[in-house]
Amino acid sequence: MLEFFKSTNYNFIKNWGVATGFSLVVIVSSLIFTFATGGFNYAVDFTGGTLTQVKFKNTVDDKELAKIRSVLQDMEIAPNVKISKPEVKNIGPKTDNELQITVKEKFEGTVLQEKIREALTQNYGENPFELRRQELVGPKIGKELKTNAIVAVILAMIALLIYVGVRFSLPFAFAAVVPIFHDVVIALAPMLFIKSELSLATIAALLTIAGYSLNDTIVIFDRIRENIRANGLRNHSFFDLVNTSINQTLSRTIITFTAMIIVVAMLFFFGGEAIKDFSLPMFAGTIAGVYSTIYIASPILVWWNKKWPITKV
Repeated sequence: MLEFFKSTNYNFIKNWGVATGFSLVVIVSSLIFTFATGGFNYAVDFTGGTLTQVKFKNTVDDKELAKIRSVLQDMEIAPNVKISKPEVKNIGPKTDNELQITVKEKFEGTVLQEKIREALTQNYGENPFELRRQELVGPKIGKELKTNAIVAVILAMIALLIYVGVRFSLPFAFAAVVPIFHDVVIALAPMLFIKSELSLATIAALLTIAGYSLNDTIVIFDRIRENIRANGLRNHSFFDLVNTSINQTLSRTIITFTAMIIVVAMLFFFGGEAIKDFSLPMFAGTIAGVYSTIYIASPILVWWNKKWPITKV
C-alpha cells in the first residue's frame, strides 16, 4: 500500500481535549443560534409549498433578482392575499440565467404556479423565459417526508450500531457510533449558521457522512484489534497501543480523506446552488469524519478501557 507517512509516532490521544472542545463549541453555538433565530430552515420538501425553475434568455443580475422578489411579493394570489418571503436564487452558473423560485405558503391546486407565470410574463416581456420545472408539495406530504427522513436517520444509526456490535465487542461499537452523531451535527453546523435549507438532499448527505465516518473508524479499530491479538498488552499500555494503531493507519486515512475531499470540493465549489444543500454538509462532514475517528472514537475506547478493562475484541 502507498504510504506517505512511515514510522510516525505522533501522540494523537494526548490532544483529544482540544478537538473535543472545538466540537462542543461548534455544536452548542450552532444550536443556540438556530433556536435563537427561529429554528431550522426546512425546504419545501418538508414544509410544503411550490418550487418553480425558470430559464431566462438574457442576463439576470443581482439587481434583477431583487426586482423579481419584489414583483412576486406584490402579486395577489387572491383578493388581499400575498406571499410573504419568496426565495429567488440562481441555479448553476449565473451565466445560465436559470432561477429557482421557492414559495412556502400553501395554496390549493396550481393557482400559485399560474400566478408566478403571469407575473413574470407581465413584468419581463423583454426578457423571455422558459419554464423548466414546477413542483407542488402539499403540507401533508411535506410532514410525511419529514417524519420519514427522521425515521431513516434513526434506523440507519441503529443498523450501524448492530453491525459494529456484531463485528466488534460492545466497547468498540459504542466508541464507533458516538462519533457518527458528532459528525452528523457538525455536518449540519454551517447550514444552521447561514440558515440554509434542510432538504431531502441534506438527509442523503448525512447518511453518506455516517457511512464514511464509520468506515474510517473501523479501519483504525481493526488495526487496534490486530495489535491486541498479535502483541497483547504485555509490553505497553492500551493508550500506547491505540496511538500506535492510529499512526500505522495514518497514510490510509490521509489518502482516503484526500480522495474524498477533492470530489466533495468540486461539488461544493462548482456544483452551484442547486446542490448546495447536499455539497455543504458533505464538505463539513467529511472533514469532521477524519478528526472524529482519531480524536473522539479512539479516546472513547481508551476511556472505556480505564473504566472497564477490555478483554474481548
